[in-house]
Amino acid sequence: MLDMLQYEFMRIALVSAVLIGLTAPAVGTFIVQRRLSLLGDGVGHIALTGIGLALLTGTSPLLGALAVSVLGAIAIEVLRARSRSGGDVALAILFYGGLAGGVLLTNLEGGGTSLQAYLFGSISSVTLSDLYVVAALAVVVFGVVLLFGRELFLLCQDEDVARAAGLPVRFLSVLIAATAAITVVIAMRAIGLLLVSALMIVPVAAAQQVTRGFRATMLVAMGVGVLSAVTGLAGSFQYDLPPGPSIVLLALAIFLAAVLGGSVVRRRRAVPAPLPGEARADARAEAEVRGG
Repeated sequence: MLDMLQYEFMRIALVSAVLIGLTAPAVGTFIVQRRLSLLGDGVGHIALTGIGLALLTGTSPLLGALAVSVLGAIAIEVLRARSRSGGDVALAILFYGGLAGGVLLTNLEGGGTSLQAYLFGSISSVTLSDLYVVAALAVVVFGVVLLFGRELFLLCQDEDVARAAGLPVRFLSVLIAATAAITVVIAMRAIGLLLVSALMIVPVAAAQQVTRGFRATMLVAMGVGVLSAVTGLAGSFQYDLPPGPSIVLLALAIFLAAVLGGSVVRRRRAVPAPLPGEARADARAEAEVRGG
């Protein structure tokens, strides 16, 4: 790992990986709790339209993706709340619309090759100016989590209870969607828009196997996210592998290990401990068998 620190672009990528590993699971914890696991995937496809528009107009793809993905996330939440078809249909409509618009606009600009880096990630394409934008967006994400964490937790637990408690449910719902969109933009250059949702969901799923409580799940998920991002980045550099798939596959491996470890822990907890009298009786019976 020390070898890759000799290169400036890898040092930039490492800082970016740490920020991604922290922010994606932090937001993903709320998304999973609210049963909107596909939100990040849908927003990622909407961001393609922003990238296509930016390439077509000669502006920053990062800022273009940010603007369109935030607007798209808000549109998803509005459609989910008002449409009779439900949130899954709203996601699907914007999902395919964003994908088609992004591909069409990128082809009009002639940047089909550059689009691959956004779809599947390209660590070497992360510049210092990109890192500044990513760091600023990460601060925004953490600010939302710190300022509205309790309200968002209550909303994700039960929307009706949150509404009865007087919380601004519509505002908080839009806030979650917009924060998820920002997180997608943070991670798209390193992991890729097609894979970024995995780092929002898989570390949370792994943490749920070994923790109890919302806060513990979030903290463990952030630890898994950082471990997956940094180790996957180091592995991709060492063995010349694409970083996005390496990070996601490592997160999946941690999830499988957590499933196995969690099942063992639950099995042990399920075995009732013997009462003191039973323990002494078992000991006497064992002694008689050995003596006999």
